[in-house]
Amino acid sequence: MTRKKKSAAELRKEALKWEIAAELGLADKIRSQGWGALNGVESGRIGGLLARRLRNN
Repeated sequence: MTRKKKSAAELRKEALKWEIAAELGLADKIRSQGWGALNGVESGRIGGLLARRLRNN
């Protein structure tokens, strides 16, 4: 089974998501436990900031 390559826009979103997670101090938690370890407040905060930044750029 082969993986589909991510588009430039998808790669940009992923990088921005990691940048926001690092700013919020969650990057180490995500690296060690995965994205599923985040609670609703943490993931919602990342999603909200991601949406705002994508909208403003």
